[in-house]
Amino acid sequence: MDSKHSHTAVSGAGLLIALGIIYGDIGTSPLYVMKAIVPGLIDPLLVYGGISCVLWTLTLQTTVKYVLLTLNADNNGEGGIFSLYALVRRRGAWLSAVAIIGGAALLADGVITPPISVSSAIEGLQAVYPSLPTVPIVIAIILGLFMMQSFGTQIVGKAFGPLMAVWFTMLAVLGISGIIMHPEILKAVNPAYAYRLLVEYPGGFWLLGAVFLCTTGAEALYSDLGHCGKGNIRISWIFVKTCLLLNYFGQGGWLIAHQGEQLAGRNPFYQLMPSWFLLIGVGIATIAAIIASQALITGSFTLVAEAIRLNMWPKVKLNYPTDVKGQLFVPSMNRLLLLGCVGVVLYFEKSENMEAAYGLAITLTMMMTTLLLTVWLRSKRVALPLVYGFAIVYGLIEGSFLVANLIKFPHGGWVSLAIGTALMAVMYVWLKAFYIKRRLTEFVRLEPYVEALKQLSDDESIPKYATHLVFLTSAERSSEIEQKIIYSIFQKRPKRADIYWFIHVETTDEPYTMEYKVTEVAKDDVFRINFRLGFRVQQRINLYFRKVIEDLVRNKEVDITSRYESLSKQHVTGDFRFVVLEKFLSVENDFPTLEKLVMQAYFYIRQFIASEDQYFGLDTSSVKVEKVPLVIAPVSEVALTRIV
Repeated sequence: MDSKHSHTAVSGAGLLIALGIIYGDIGTSPLYVMKAIVPGLIDPLLVYGGISCVLWTLTLQTTVKYVLLTLNADNNGEGGIFSLYALVRRRGAWLSAVAIIGGAALLADGVITPPISVSSAIEGLQAVYPSLPTVPIVIAIILGLFMMQSFGTQIVGKAFGPLMAVWFTMLAVLGISGIIMHPEILKAVNPAYAYRLLVEYPGGFWLLGAVFLCTTGAEALYSDLGHCGKGNIRISWIFVKTCLLLNYFGQGGWLIAHQGEQLAGRNPFYQLMPSWFLLIGVGIATIAAIIASQALITGSFTLVAEAIRLNMWPKVKLNYPTDVKGQLFVPSMNRLLLLGCVGVVLYFEKSENMEAAYGLAITLTMMMTTLLLTVWLRSKRVALPLVYGFAIVYGLIEGSFLVANLIKFPHGGWVSLAIGTALMAVMYVWLKAFYIKRRLTEFVRLEPYVEALKQLSDDESIPKYATHLVFLTSAERSSEIEQKIIYSIFQKRPKRADIYWFIHVETTDEPYTMEYKVTEVAKDDVFRINFRLGFRVQQRINLYFRKVIEDLVRNKEVDITSRYESLSKQHVTGDFRFVVLEKFLSVENDFPTLEKLVMQAYFYIRQFIASEDQYFGLDTSSVKVEKVPLVIAPVSEVALTRIV
């Protein structure tokens, strides 16, 4: 009950944190949305229809779908497409494809968000300094932002809330000043204007691609659920949406006041500012853009960590720079995002060019969330007409956005789709390889080998390998063990030890589970430890194993004193040695073309990532990595002819 309450509780601090980390992406959209909707001649139908479309998109897509409905699909307080997938994955194998498409598309659009937000902010300076080159400034800010990640964002994070409160207040004040210029703009509340734009205005339907930019941050809002709780998000959204709409209507008021003119490179957002405030406004906008980028980078790290636990991403190194729950740093992803962002800035140069690439991939993510949410609603036994109604309404809305966004494909949309496709390929290869390896891993019963292990432990004719020998096993049943481990202990090189430990790590569908179970297979000789860790828990197996050993010693369940006579008298603790079995693709195989391509891609990617011992947080000084062949399907017949 307490846990449930914490997810829905509302507090002043919680509301401020929500402002700082939830709304960065959606909060900076006024910098570029109206500029994208009205690219040239200022036409009243275009302005009224555009504002009306923005209002109803924010209402239907962000408020109704995400804030009211999707936030209910929390996994013990955690949100995001992979958390939603973890809730429903047992309801069909096909759902893994939905999660892969959604997750990859979200990561791909993450490469466009920092460049477009920072560029839109910095380009405001050109109103004061027309010849100012913005690209070097944007790249410098992005470089600084990514270099900061390895230190954690605990200190900076505390300032995010108040700074974003200043940003949203500025949006509201500027918006009100624009509405005063032309109060009739408030008529755009009528959805008839949106309908007229889409149906009567030439090419009006295709403007949905630009309108969609106002709601791109809705998916990030759901992903950050675990940081703030749904109560704080729902209350703070009322303030945020009010400020956003005031600003959009204010920009509309300024545009109508200048109808018939060419916008000609001017940004209505900055046109609302008095000249004396422009530099201050650009400064505040730049800070807001940096915060938006920061929230998205952090979200990308969380997404990758979840994908790793769900066997959808290589086991890359994860660092935890601070003790803040859920805060992590993924060095490899940081480098990839940095290269992607710098590449986008250099390729597109201006924010108006980036608008073409932005939004196409995120529509795919939203459609995948709708699919998963439909399955979740069915699992909750919601009335069928309501479930089908939800699926049809949002299928049509997001389908329309997707079709309208397809016009962006030749103008830069291909960039985010290309990045997304590459990420999907990696996720598919990793998940498929996981199932292939699991299918081909041979498990044997441990019981027949227990006596042999005890005899090996007592055989003084074999040099002792370690006092405590630890293997990581993927066998889910306590009574089983991989054939490869038995082979490694008895045949590869007989490994004599006083105590054999087998560790199994199970990733649960809950985010922060931390449980373990110890099974004594043979008294004082063979133990098995089962760790049950949530999909957001850091896999620091070395640390957890040490903690378990301390508990066992305290309870007098095991004696870890060295068995060497001279050391035993001194009560010296015995040495621990981990053996990690690293599979390689054997030349002895004959298997289907698709599986062959998947496994070749899998082992190719494996060359560039950290080994499993680093991922599991094992002490490298006491780890032995052994290569064992992954024989997929041994060649059945060899046509050899003996000649005399």
